[in-house]
Amino acid sequence: MKTIDVALIGGGIMSATLGALLQRLEPEWSIEVFERLPDVAQESSNPWNNAGTGHAALCELNYTPEGPDGTISPAKAVEINEQFQVSRQLWASLVEDGFLPDPSAFISATPHMSFVWGEANVDYLRRRYEALKDEPLFEGMEFSTDVRVIREWAPLLVPGRRKDQPIAATRITSGTDVDFGALTRLMFAGIERGGARMRTGKEVQGLRRGKDGLWTLRLRDEVGRTPSRVRARFVFVGAGGGALHLLQRSGIPEARGFGGFPITGEFLRTDDPAIVERHLAKVYGKASVGAPPMSVPHLDTRVVDGETSLLFGPYAGFSPKYLKTGSNLDLFTSIRLHNLYPMIRAGLANLGLVSYLAGEVLSTKDKQMEALREFVPNAKASDWRLIQAGQRVQVMKRDAKKGGVLQFGTEIVTGADGTIAGLLGASPGASTAAPIMLTILERCFPDRFAGWRGEVERLVPSFGVRLNDDREVARESMARTAQVLGIDAPRVDAMGAEPEAARASITA
Repeated sequence: MKTIDVALIGGGIMSATLGALLQRLEPEWSIEVFERLPDVAQESSNPWNNAGTGHAALCELNYTPEGPDGTISPAKAVEINEQFQVSRQLWASLVEDGFLPDPSAFISATPHMSFVWGEANVDYLRRRYEALKDEPLFEGMEFSTDVRVIREWAPLLVPGRRKDQPIAATRITSGTDVDFGALTRLMFAGIERGGARMRTGKEVQGLRRGKDGLWTLRLRDEVGRTPSRVRARFVFVGAGGGALHLLQRSGIPEARGFGGFPITGEFLRTDDPAIVERHLAKVYGKASVGAPPMSVPHLDTRVVDGETSLLFGPYAGFSPKYLKTGSNLDLFTSIRLHNLYPMIRAGLANLGLVSYLAGEVLSTKDKQMEALREFVPNAKASDWRLIQAGQRVQVMKRDAKKGGVLQFGTEIVTGADGTIAGLLGASPGASTAAPIMLTILERCFPDRFAGWRGEVERLVPSFGVRLNDDREVARESMARTAQVLGIDAPRVDAMGAEPEAARASITA
């Protein structure tokens, strides 16, 4: 039986990022990637399956919740932005190294906006702006309640709206749109050139650690169903919704107590040039009561394979599948004695979410259009079509006080001996792939990491420091990555106004 150094399970952005890092840190190591589907980037990393297209907390309101006393802390938003800057630095370094080709294939400059209506929400957004505007990583954020300014920023948001309706928006022009499908494919192509072996159409059905410390992976070809085995010194389980089952089968105690709650997503999409050319931004609003953070409504400019479209959503729903191409038995076969109680407790504590999802499942096209018209009052149903997004699996985990909690975000699970690691959960996910993978390397290879640190700091110059603590350092870092990635060109608003002109007319 063949033995390899690294087995990467799953053909998404996480495995691609870890593979790229390991190949630079240990170029002699043998790496093999196992993906069940015929090609990589077909599940959560597919650009039409995910909404994680440059999450930097510039516009996502769920990262700045309002406290019981009305205060708004910038801490979580700053943390997410710091993580996204690490990803940007890694991508820029890989472009400079020639590992990644023309960055316009996967990233483009796109302003990020928050948009709300109603007096209470306008007041909230004003306080959020005050909490963030002086943070170095949020430099350049603008706020306005002026209808004319907001129409310059995003022309589709205003026409048809009641004139007496209070509205407000923030904008920051340094935002981006990232095609993680393209980036994933380019990264895998890079590590394949470096000697990694891509094994698509190959399902990992189980894994077990032997007494010699090596992991044996049980494999099966999707075509022909031929079984095989391979041994690996280190295993990364980056299989998205399929990760929970594999971590459970691994037998590591660190995976005990975890469950997963699947949520389906759908979006309305238009490719009509007459509509698309009037909107250049990612615009996030506030989530409905009871909605999970991943369901925050947003109207996004998306650039995929060089073509621009608009997406609105997501509309959440329920399916027991853990993957878009998964099985209806996924949820039920993940239940174990050790996670049953945490899952029940988490479910009882989130009955509002269950009620919300039930309403979303029964939602009609008319109801979906009503939600869109809260953003785009003049939207016509004939211009938009519904597309199915990917599955998201929210983590349910054991909690000492509550018995079980529903956790939003990405959970890193590592074995005690450092020979296996995996990821559970969802957003912000893809946008923070680089810092997540660096955390895994620190946890799993503590004896080697000191020797790797020089190369890590070359790839990610801010590694180990907080950019937000030093305004000049933050400016220099963002300027460097913007230039290398080709996202520093002045943007022209959809109606033709230069950002500087719009800033001059702001009424805060």
